[in-house]
Amino acid sequence: MPRTRGDHEARRRDVSAAVWQVMATRGFAGLTLRAVATELGATTGLLTHYFPTKRALVTHALDLLERRTGARPRRRTGGGLAALRDALLDILPLTPEATDGNRIWVSSWDTALSSPELSADYARKYAGSRDELRDRVAAAQELGELPPGDPARVAAGAQAFVLGLVVQALFDPTAFPPRRQVALLDDYLAALAAPRPSGGDHGSRAPS
Repeated sequence: MPRTRGDHEARRRDVSAAVWQVMATRGFAGLTLRAVATELGATTGLLTHYFPTKRALVTHALDLLERRTGARPRRRTGGGLAALRDALLDILPLTPEATDGNRIWVSSWDTALSSPELSADYARKYAGSRDELRDRVAAAQELGELPPGDPARVAAGAQAFVLGLVVQALFDPTAFPPRRQVALLDDYLAALAAPRPSGGDHGSRAPS
C-alpha cells in the first residue's frame, strides 16, 4: 500500500526525535547519520532521503534546537527587574529539558566556530538576546529598580554572567545544582540593583 502523508509526517517526527536523542546523549560532535540511524533502528540509506549531506543534518539539528528552545514555557512573574530575572532564569539549565538544550547548544559551538555562516548566525542570535535583555534592563531602570546607566552595557554583562553560569553548571552539576544557580543569579541581580557610589563612574579609580 502507498504511504500516506500522515505516514511521512510520523516518520519525520521519529527522525527528529532520534536526532534530538543523539545530541542529548552524545553532544553535537556525536551527531552522525550512523548514530541517528542506530537510534532510529533504521539504515543510513533511509536517512539520506531526509539528509542527503552532513550539512543538511546539521541544519536540521540546529533548527530543531531553536524550535524546541522557543517552545519551552517562559516565566512571567512581573515587569521591571522581575522580568529581567525571568529572562535569565529561562536560560539556565534548571530542568532536565533545559539541561539537554543547553548541553546541545554548548556542544554545537565548535561546529559554529568552524563555519563563518554559522558563526554569523550565532552572533545574530546572541545579539537578539542582548536586545531583549536591554529592553528589560531599561524598563527596570525606569521603575527605579536598577541604577541609571547604559542598558545595553548592563545587558551584555548579564548575558555574559548567565552564559558563564550555564557552562559551569553543565560541567559540574553537583557543585552548581539548580538551587545554587538561582542563588548566584539573585546575588548578581542584587549587586546590579545596589546604589552606586557617587563621585564618578562606577568602577573608576580615584586619582592618586
